[in-house]
Amino acid sequence: MGVQEIADRIRSRVASAGFEHSVKFDTGSDGVIVIDGATVSTTDAPTDCTVKLSLDDLDSLIAGDLNPTMAFMAGKLKVEGDMTVAMALSQLLG
Repeated sequence: MGVQEIADRIRSRVASAGFEHSVKFDTGSDGVIVIDGATVSTTDAPTDCTVKLSLDDLDSLIAGDLNPTMAFMAGKLKVEGDMTVAMALSQLLG
């Protein structure tokens, strides 16, 4: 699954979540997904927080098959910027 398909899957969750921050999922050469408030885009932009992970791990995270805390502890997921924004992502991923 590509970044556009994942972005499309999370768009409805973001629209109804009341998320008030900006975060970027950076999957390296596979592309980015930027969530800014209620909008989701695959265009790179500056954000409060960047979460770096592989496309496969992002897919698993969105599907609920990968625990974000365990992924962070195992080094599968790296967070740059505001860690509190990354923690607030649970309302979108839950």
